[in-house]
Amino acid sequence: MLKGSTVGLRARHEDDIPILRTELYDDVVNASRAESGPWRPIKPGSNDPRLVVDDNQQGSVAFSVVELEGDTLVGSATLWGIDNHNRSAHIGLGLRPSCRGKGYGTDVVAVLCHYGFVVRGLRRLQIETLSDNAAMLRSAERNGFVREGVLRSSAWVLGEFLDEVILGLLAEDWKPESKA
Repeated sequence: MLKGSTVGLRARHEDDIPILRTELYDDVVNASRAESGPWRPIKPGSNDPRLVVDDNQQGSVAFSVVELEGDTLVGSATLWGIDNHNRSAHIGLGLRPSCRGKGYGTDVVAVLCHYGFVVRGLRRLQIETLSDNAAMLRSAERNGFVREGVLRSSAWVLGEFLDEVILGLLAEDWKPESKA
């Protein structure tokens, strides 16, 4: 398990799947804002890659996020779009509704940075998020990510186009202990 100050990132357990399905993916609004495509239901027992981890997939590493104190499932985190040639990847995370607003997101981003830069030897990490996702923007910036651009009206979300913000962090700019 990779550990931050309040959360740990561990392998996905079978009993995590129904909770993540119900609280993250069956929530049409949340899933529509988190995914790059239209929402669709996931049937129980499905091998949907958002829930079931394929250990043979090389371009993505999915984690379950748990509180260090009590081992309670907090959400999911992913390092995706891993490009070993350019030594870059993207960060994604989803927190259960009851776990939002507690600072877990900032800690999850920090642990994913450690995994990407230290464990994987990557040089660049990137986050794309909707411009109104204040929690993700704050979590990224507290970990040293810099806003690099805005993709205007690039995300179709529940009947409207929204802007996306691109944030990047280079290994040489990462400060593991610093939180703004």
